[in-house]
Amino acid sequence: MTINGYTVRHRGMLQAIADGRGELVCGRAPSLSVDGLWCDFTATVELFTGGLFRPAREAAVGASAPAVLTTSGVQVLRSLVAV
Repeated sequence: MTINGYTVRHRGMLQAIADGRGELVCGRAPSLSVDGLWCDFTATVELFTGGLFRPAREAAVGASAPAVLTTSGVQVLRSLVAV
């Protein structure tokens, strides 16, 4: 099931980031882990390039930082949870 192109997987990833459980490995193509497990790479890139989350602090390539939702990410998550 998709809502505006986002799936339950996207919603779960955004919720985990909102809950403070996401860790981003910075790079040209970011990697996201939740609770120490790697997330779907394609979904990660879609959410990141869509501007829905970012690193909480500046980090060098290959370094990790907590992931946080952007304002747009909060809005998208709200719309996905409301359905």
